[in-house]
Amino acid sequence: MAKQARLVGPLAGYDSHMLAKSPLDGRRRSLSPDVAIVCFSHLRWNFVYQRPQHLMSRFARERAVYFIEEPDECNDGLPFRAYTSDEGVVVVTPSVAAGRAVDDVFKRFGICEFVAWYYTPAALEFSTHLRPRATVYDCMDQLSAFKNADPRLPELETLLLRRADVVFCGGRSLYEQKRRFHGNVHALPSSVDRVHFKAARSILDEREEQRDLARPRAGYYGVIDERLDIELLGRLASLLPDWNFVIVGPVVKIDPGSLPVRSNIRYVGHRPYESLPGFLAGWDVAIQPFARNAATEFISPTKTLEYLAAGKRVVSTSIRDVVEPYGRTGLVEIADDPPAFAAALDRLRGSERDVAWLAAVDRMLQGTSWERTWETMDEAIAEVAVA
Repeated sequence: MAKQARLVGPLAGYDSHMLAKSPLDGRRRSLSPDVAIVCFSHLRWNFVYQRPQHLMSRFARERAVYFIEEPDECNDGLPFRAYTSDEGVVVVTPSVAAGRAVDDVFKRFGICEFVAWYYTPAALEFSTHLRPRATVYDCMDQLSAFKNADPRLPELETLLLRRADVVFCGGRSLYEQKRRFHGNVHALPSSVDRVHFKAARSILDEREEQRDLARPRAGYYGVIDERLDIELLGRLASLLPDWNFVIVGPVVKIDPGSLPVRSNIRYVGHRPYESLPGFLAGWDVAIQPFARNAATEFISPTKTLEYLAAGKRVVSTSIRDVVEPYGRTGLVEIADDPPAFAAALDRLRGSERDVAWLAAVDRMLQGTSWERTWETMDEAIAEVAVA
């Protein structure tokens, strides 16, 4: 019989009848530390630090973890390149001849007992011959809806859902979609490192990249691609000439020349995860000006919780996984058209120290952590792994 799906973290209260035993009650089942994790990811380890890095770093505390990136051109003629990250994860970049490279990785590192962990269904094209103890699909995005997506992704995802022993979903919208196709689905929204981002509440020496900008300031960090409403950003800068807008992150898949150029918009570029609290410390309001299109239909932005943990008021467009629960509970302001978004920014100016709002934020944050997410996943895998 299919296992019951469940939700944890900020979503748990909305479907409490679906909750299983808490993994933090002292009786957590865990996979043997002799079993490695081989993770296939569409994101590179040294790209924006997000869900895969948070989770694989935690798994690496007690077992070997191999993070296999998408293939790349290897000019040295080797089947793959590998190095060990600061967190103890072995990061592998295969050559374009990925099938041979994966076999070579297994031989080189002596991988025998392992769990196959997929962030991208595309990796099935060179890994279906592997025989893992369990197969995990951690669906953090609907990749087939992204710009320039491989047209084979829907078919490959169907195959992955058939092969997977357990499916994790990075947000409620994805969960509602995927649970129709699999009997063991868990809604595990991306969480937050509270200590890391809460530091922004007391940082006095903000980042030099924005130190010269007058207040008030609105800020965004993350990948700048088709999911960002660049027209909205440009309109906001025009409607609020006394505000400065700080945009942190790499530009991917879109023409940098298409970004709005205004005297009060500053593009900082890619900055490391460690620097983000320093940026947040200097913002009056954090923004999520996401476009409403196919690429954003199922997103559950990790930065929402990070902004809140930093003690920053947030204005976002009506992304479903932001509206519910954060908009509904008054933790995030929701606005779509430029005048409404601009009005929300002006209304929130100087309100980040609202005691009642901050207390509500901190109560919500107590229900989620990357530790809890990781432990829930570890237990779920232990329940399905073949002995």
